[in-house]
Amino acid sequence: MSELLAPDEPAPARVLRKNGQSELFLTADHAGRTIPRGLGQLGMTDHELGRHIAWDIGIAGVTERLSATLDATAVLQTYSRLVIDCNRDPTVPSSIPELSETTEIPGNRGLSAEQRAARRQAIFEPYHAEIRALLDARQAEGRRTVYVAMHSFTPVFKGESRAMQVGVLYNRDVRLAAIMLDLLREERDLTVGDNAPYAVSDVTDYGVPVHAERRSLAHVEIEIRQDLIADEAGQAAWAARFERLLPAAVGRLSC
Repeated sequence: MSELLAPDEPAPARVLRKNGQSELFLTADHAGRTIPRGLGQLGMTDHELGRHIAWDIGIAGVTERLSATLDATAVLQTYSRLVIDCNRDPTVPSSIPELSETTEIPGNRGLSAEQRAARRQAIFEPYHAEIRALLDARQAEGRRTVYVAMHSFTPVFKGESRAMQVGVLYNRDVRLAAIMLDLLREERDLTVGDNAPYAVSDVTDYGVPVHAERRSLAHVEIEIRQDLIADEAGQAAWAARFERLLPAAVGRLSC
């Protein structure tokens, strides 16, 4: 199998504070929008690759700030989800989409099994291997880990406006999500989505079901509306909010 990434291209996983002391463990599966040079631009324009279909706008900045202020380990994905979605099981069609929302992805059409496997091997597997290794090490040290998947969502999806500013997502285990919903509602200045605008499932998600649920880790998935974190001021404001709320949620969880 040919190598997808050249030696000088960035690694799929960017790890912040590998030895962070916080119980919180942050991931950002859609933080980046880099395309491997060998794939060109997947037939897309610069404008299209700057849209939400290519990455979770603003979430890298929020996650980086949270990692710094909380001394929390964070793992951020470097490559665009249009190359391969690191929050999807690689066996599902949306793993390498030919159509995202209403936009065709020419560079994803008609891929061979070998081409799909090359993307999985170069990007998906190393990213999740990094997360597994870090979680394994924390478990071996007897450290408590609270898994927080950071995402952002577009304010308009297929022509439908979304009024909510933040969503709290969960699947089988609602412990931490229920606490986070209460805390966000107590802020009094937010419209909060309960398992909205998305809901976690084994088909639509990978990180929470595989890394958190299988290990029985307390966890939550956070979605912030992208127009609120598109610039540094918004990212700083939302990071400051979650800098308060995430430790408070963990504190209530342990009571």
